[in-house]
Amino acid sequence: MKELKKDIQLFKDALLIGIIGAFCAEIFILLLDFISKYTLGKIAGYIPKDVINIFSISTFHYNPWLVIVVITIGGLISGFIVYTFAPEAEGHGTDTVIRAFHRTGGYLRPIVVPVKIITSAITIGTGGAAGREGPTALFSAGIGSIYANWRKASVQRRQTFVILGMAAGLSAVFKAPLGTAIFALEVLYIRSELDTKQLMFVIFGSLVAYTLTGFLFGWQPLFDIPANLSVTEIDTFLLIIVFGIISGAFSILVPNVFYYTRDFFRKIPIKPHFKPAIGAFLVGIIAIWYPEVLGGGYGWIQVALDAELTLKLMLILIFLKLIAFSLTVGSGGSGGVFAPTLFVGAMLGGTFAYLTHQNITVFALLGMASVFSAAARTPLAGVIMVVEMSNGYSLLVPAILAVFFAFFIHLLIVNVCKVKYITLYEAQLIDKNYSPIGQIEKLKDILLCYIDLIKLSPKQIKDYKILSLLESGTPIKLPTKEYLFFGEIMENLKLREFDNAKYIKNVRVLYVFRKGEWLHPKEIQEIYKGDEVLVLGSKEDIQEIEKIFVPVSEVFSKLKAQELAIEGIKETK
Repeated sequence: MKELKKDIQLFKDALLIGIIGAFCAEIFILLLDFISKYTLGKIAGYIPKDVINIFSISTFHYNPWLVIVVITIGGLISGFIVYTFAPEAEGHGTDTVIRAFHRTGGYLRPIVVPVKIITSAITIGTGGAAGREGPTALFSAGIGSIYANWRKASVQRRQTFVILGMAAGLSAVFKAPLGTAIFALEVLYIRSELDTKQLMFVIFGSLVAYTLTGFLFGWQPLFDIPANLSVTEIDTFLLIIVFGIISGAFSILVPNVFYYTRDFFRKIPIKPHFKPAIGAFLVGIIAIWYPEVLGGGYGWIQVALDAELTLKLMLILIFLKLIAFSLTVGSGGSGGVFAPTLFVGAMLGGTFAYLTHQNITVFALLGMASVFSAAARTPLAGVIMVVEMSNGYSLLVPAILAVFFAFFIHLLIVNVCKVKYITLYEAQLIDKNYSPIGQIEKLKDILLCYIDLIKLSPKQIKDYKILSLLESGTPIKLPTKEYLFFGEIMENLKLREFDNAKYIKNVRVLYVFRKGEWLHPKEIQEIYKGDEVLVLGSKEDIQEIEKIFVPVSEVFSKLKAQELAIEGIKETK
């Protein structure tokens, strides 16, 4: 009965968050359209093909030099607002949500919502080569966090509200209720971790937002393709496999170009407030000759789906759009990477179809699904979202086939070549076992089991900053004058057993973290290189094993490094 009441309340929560998320998403779209019409349109005479044309105005003739002025000023204003009021709102936004989910239980500062809406509308509306997905994910997740504050929700329920908000906002923008719900959960981890019960409520919230948006603004999908498209010939299926392999290999390039560009901007010795303007200026230069790179590019994706682009232009736009969105978002501009990746995938698919004399619409759609799915490590969401966004359900099976081979080749290359950046969302964790918020709770339970040994009260254990121990091996001094350490073992060795406990010399092993699992010393007789151990001992005892014990977690320290890197902070040693 108690569980039923919780489910009924969650149903009400999902309904309300879905409604609020839909309205916020529409406000963002209206603001984006308004800014685009009265900056690029009014001043430079150019409106990107990815806006919905709500505000009809007369424009001047296209002036590429004024485009540079408009886009640069847009980057400058956006950078100033973000880095003055909410630095966590920089970039594409989805990583901020993922990081908050894992590190703070979903808490996002309320100011993130208006800042992300305004700055993303300015960045994209003035021509920034970015999409709506990242901004929508962040500000709609922020709605879920604000709602959790109002409801005084637990950490677990707050996380659910954040995912609900993100799915609702994305569904309203992309009109893909099932795909966006799956994306909101799938994007959290590199290895898919879908909770069936949680997914159902997230789908409901997403469906509410989709339905409300449909009634208010129409039901037409984002992209329009012929209804009778199908793939029935064996030769075409074989070519789809070949294209999936090509897409998987190309998908490695997308996050690496993006994050190496981001790294380059991080090294520029000026205030981050000005960096988005630099990125915007460079995009403006590209737009002198190829204005197709401006904005999210949804309109040009539609033109590609309509088979109205030349082979030469599609081939050029594959790389120019990749560079343009890397400059826009990698410099700190506020915008998403979903739409630009779809753009690149559509152009890749169109090029392949042109060269192999296949249906351009089919392969452009398959390119959108396969490149994004592999680059973002979200295969299920990628397939369903693209199919929903285009109403291309007849191409579901070919899309699954292309995505399967793209994802497989992506994994193969990553494992063989040791690529630095393997996903568009670097805050993704391997699986739930590597989530700090979950590991903190497990570690607290472990310490509670040793409460008589470490002489800490349950309240002290809960108050201790366990995350710092996980991430950096910072010792925690105990009332017994001993220390708790967490770190990595550098070689294989057998444990010494004494008085029903396991030791490395005089250092007691309390627990071992191996491949995402916590192991009690009774379960093991040997420690392997790379194992991370929670140990108890004096500083002198720790010094005795310092050649084989490094008090820094390789796994969890990466999480801290991610956060510092994203925030542009240099870690002091």
